[in-house]
Amino acid sequence: MTPRNLPAKLLRLTLGAGLLTLTAGISRERLPDTEKSQLPFRIDSLCILSDPHHTLRTFFAELDSLSAGKDTVIAVVHLGDSHVQAGHYSGRIMRLLQQRYGNAGRGWIAPLKIARSNEPDDYFVSTLIKEWTIGRCIQQTPRCPIGLGGIGIQTPSPFVNFDIRIAPVNGQGYGFNQVIAYRGGQSMPLLPAGKFRETARLIPAQGPTTPEMIADTIRLSAASDTLHLQSTRRQAGSDSLLPADNFRNLYYGFNLTNGQAGILYHAIGVNGSMFVNYTHPTYVRQLATLQPSLLIVSLGTNESFGKRFTTNAFYDQVRAFFLLVKKHLPHTAILFTTPPECFKRVVINKQRRYVRNENTERIAQAILRITQEEEVACWDLFAATGGRRSCEQWFAGKWMGRDRIHFNKEAYREQGLLLFNALINLKEKNQTHPER
Repeated sequence: MTPRNLPAKLLRLTLGAGLLTLTAGISRERLPDTEKSQLPFRIDSLCILSDPHHTLRTFFAELDSLSAGKDTVIAVVHLGDSHVQAGHYSGRIMRLLQQRYGNAGRGWIAPLKIARSNEPDDYFVSTLIKEWTIGRCIQQTPRCPIGLGGIGIQTPSPFVNFDIRIAPVNGQGYGFNQVIAYRGGQSMPLLPAGKFRETARLIPAQGPTTPEMIADTIRLSAASDTLHLQSTRRQAGSDSLLPADNFRNLYYGFNLTNGQAGILYHAIGVNGSMFVNYTHPTYVRQLATLQPSLLIVSLGTNESFGKRFTTNAFYDQVRAFFLLVKKHLPHTAILFTTPPECFKRVVINKQRRYVRNENTERIAQAILRITQEEEVACWDLFAATGGRRSCEQWFAGKWMGRDRIHFNKEAYREQGLLLFNALINLKEKNQTHPER
């Protein structure tokens, strides 16, 4: 069974004759009508999601099943670059979907701070180990293998520990009672320590989830906001108490769930990433293990800064990515988004200045073209927020960061709200006019 149709009651932990009641809680209240975007220069008539071939209808039907009380989990993956890695854009959509359809857990989390990068503000992953080799999908030759989060962390230490903590305020509602831990094929499994050492149940993977990755399941005896993990001292598949000298422990990230029905939203973003960085069969096979009903793809900003950028080359990159995804995720609905306009820094008369990044518009047009040709859904964030010269409005309204490429937390949250509204409005339109 897949996460799309797996009854949530099978994921709940049974204690004796009774069923564990989680404290994480879910809400299925409808979004208040007063929840409107505060972005003053948005164009409401363009804040729409295009899906002329109705590729999202199956996903919408699954949402309706949650509204009707079906005990199921629907997985969504949001794949992107630094705009997604920060967690504000994807986090807003995640919260809104879970508010309406139910909260099945925090979903994918990556050890980004251990990888010397920024993490979303609703969780923490830490370790006492200091020596790590970091692999990223943006590296031409990754320094170590990467997992489905676009990164990998590897250490020669024979003993590894991780502390997972949900942030007390920003992560409210994301208590969990199950963790799936993803590791390299020969790495040591992780075991619960601390208060769950004696009561948690480790379900080792019976074999590789993919040829490059193993996923172990850890079920807790009670819902928790924290979990201490440590590696076994025995190499996987070996009778040796300590690994060989050339052995390396390799880990990718975790999937946190709570056993409830609802939306499980996996946000995966890597700073600096482009379509080409995710266009590898190994990576897409790993991504497919999350079995998403919907894949949202928010990429394109980093390509716009390429010195040799051409629209045709970018189009070919997007199409290659799309074809690979369709091969490995044939039953997943796909939604592309265009990037918002930004600035680029140039030198004029020996002075550094910021000018609008004209390539952003070309990228938006290329994404629109390929989604039309391949008959998949698209949300044109570029047009919805003003289109050409909208970067000036972003900056004038103090919505942008100092680099004039990234946005502040409020701006990302507005973008997330606009996408959520576009998704729900299309769903309601299909219900009202199913023939269109």
